[in-house]
Amino acid sequence: MQVKVSDLEGKVVGLLFAANWYPPCRGFTQVLVGIYEELKSSVPQFEIVYVSSDEDLDAFNSFYGNMPWLAIPFSDLETKKALSRKYDVEGIPCLILLQPDYGKENDATVRDGVELIYRYGVQAYPFSIERLLQLQHEDKVKLDNQTLVNLLGNQHRNYVLTHTHTGLKQVPVSSLVGKTIGLYFSAEWCVPCAKFTPKLISVYEKIKHELAEKGEEDFEVVLISSDRDQASFDSYYSTMPWLALPFGDPEIKNLVRHFNVQGIPWLVIIGPDGKTITIHGRSLINLYQENAYPFTSAKVEELEKKLEEEAKGLPTLVFHEGHRHNLNLVSDGNGGGPFICCVCDEQGSSWAYQCLQCGYEVHPKCVRAVERDTNSNNNNNVLVDTTTGCA
Repeated sequence: MQVKVSDLEGKVVGLLFAANWYPPCRGFTQVLVGIYEELKSSVPQFEIVYVSSDEDLDAFNSFYGNMPWLAIPFSDLETKKALSRKYDVEGIPCLILLQPDYGKENDATVRDGVELIYRYGVQAYPFSIERLLQLQHEDKVKLDNQTLVNLLGNQHRNYVLTHTHTGLKQVPVSSLVGKTIGLYFSAEWCVPCAKFTPKLISVYEKIKHELAEKGEEDFEVVLISSDRDQASFDSYYSTMPWLALPFGDPEIKNLVRHFNVQGIPWLVIIGPDGKTITIHGRSLINLYQENAYPFTSAKVEELEKKLEEEAKGLPTLVFHEGHRHNLNLVSDGNGGGPFICCVCDEQGSSWAYQCLQCGYEVHPKCVRAVERDTNSNNNNNVLVDTTTGCA
């Protein structure tokens, strides 16, 4: 069925640049469908138009078949290219939001629609600059007034769950006040979560053990589940030694939005005063394990200085098992920065071994150094230690 472009006049229009072959597009489209259907039931002056980057007509038909909105015909390459150029689309998924008065003198196009949808959902409508500023102001007010009680509780529930021999038991949120709390956003279906959760359990138990030896009980973790059904939640949570919000609790969506959770696993650390210490708890766990506790800026600075000292003893060049190029030691100041380790698939920052030819990066602790054939490489700085470990 064809729809005239003039029929879109007077509506808020979203231009969705996406493709079937790219997993993040499929994930975002699934979220956007829910937002679209919820809005269209009460706001008919909203529409979305799909601008495809699919590789062929079959892929387009397959992907667009799951979308309830309009689309530029797959064969209309000129229009698709013109729209991409006009809005400087550099990556997908991309959602450009146009207001009804688009093209007029004071028009303000919202270009970060993907982040807006993930962060605010239907609350972002009508997706105007004014509405965005209002939401940001509300976020700031909520952040300034943040306490553990108003984060984890509401008028219908003032508890979280814990394991007992007889089943799940309620623990008052008020009993957690004054402790350092990790909010762990995770789900059983998530592959990266399956890798990170055992690591977090190990770190959690070590921290709890060290605190118990000091006679302290100052740390706890709360699971914020994205599981798709109660059975999955029950199965996943049964493997964990900490607390949890009940499955499907309405506060979960508020927490995801409040902390701008963009993917899982995600670990937010809340301080004893109820304020956010960091939203990068996962990265700190990967870098420093139990030594990261209590995750404060002062503690991280101390650990970074220690890492700097340890890095002075690392070789500047290594030959890593399974990679054909030499790896150079880099840091934030000389070409390094945030990265995903190609060995453990976990986040890293600061020091790394990096391949300058292809961008391959690994944590120093993940390096598996092997001896290089001296006939093919005469560089004396290459590490020839063949142990499985690393500094």
